Amino acid sequence: MSRKNQQLTPRQREARMGWTFISLWVIGFLVFSLVPLIQTFVFSLNVVTVTASGITLNFVQMANYTRALLTDPTFVGLLIGYVVETALSVPIVLIFSLTIALLLNLKFKFKGFFRTIFFLPVVITSGPVIQELTAQGATRVAGLADSATIALMIQELPSVLRAPVEYLLSSFILILWFSGVQILIYLSSLQKIDRSVYEAAAIDGANAWESFWLITLPALSTTTLINAFYTIVTLSHFSENKVIKYVYSQTYSVQGGIGYASAMSFIYLLALVIILALVTLLISYSARKSR
Repeated sequence: MSRKNQQLTPRQREARMGWTFISLWVIGFLVFSLVPLIQTFVFSLNVVTVTASGITLNFVQMANYTRALLTDPTFVGLLIGYVVETALSVPIVLIFSLTIALLLNLKFKFKGFFRTIFFLPVVITSGPVIQELTAQGATRVAGLADSATIALMIQELPSVLRAPVEYLLSSFILILWFSGVQILIYLSSLQKIDRSVYEAAAIDGANAWESFWLITLPALSTTTLINAFYTIVTLSHFSENKVIKYVYSQTYSVQGGIGYASAMSFIYLLALVIILALVTLLISYSARKSR
């Protein structure tokens, strides 16, 4: 070890090692993500024309953003639908993932086999596979979605509630397919909770339900936040996402263009950031209340 390293505190050496590990990611982000983001933002402020000689920019300030939010009902409707669907999907994924992780954390035979089964959809759910499964109706809750009684009840619902209920019935299985990574993250966190805490709680008279609410859930607050972030980001860039499909369709459309599509992309990014911020505040508040 060099003399300079010997003068560093353990915390400083740990920090240096951490920065060394993430340096490649930071460089990759700056080169392959930040530069395209800046370029896309420049496009969003212009009418972009692609010609044989190159790209021509006609500066229009915030006109593309104004058009997307005020004069394009299709985009606004899809954006609202995305927010509603995300608000419905994330709690379902988190609750399902935590439930399965709690079951897989128990001692029983073939535990590794069942872990593989729940993680397998993460491996096979590529774009073409999902498109084929969706086309064949494999993502629907068939018994409910095809019921005439349920269909009649849905028609009687207010328009605000009708779309979310239809989304749940048509995509419930697909939502659960997004739970594989979250299950493993929850499972790894559950295995790190000190068992002596549960033993002490049992001695004090706490039952399993009280231990879950007072020990397990507070201990998993950070893990829940990570899983919520992962779920939201995964749903937001999913190949079947209607907002992304619409932005793609407008990229080289006569009525749209690269500049207009870029503006919609940044509005979509802003909506994603707001959702992440709200989820962070909600989970952090819940974690503080439970302590």
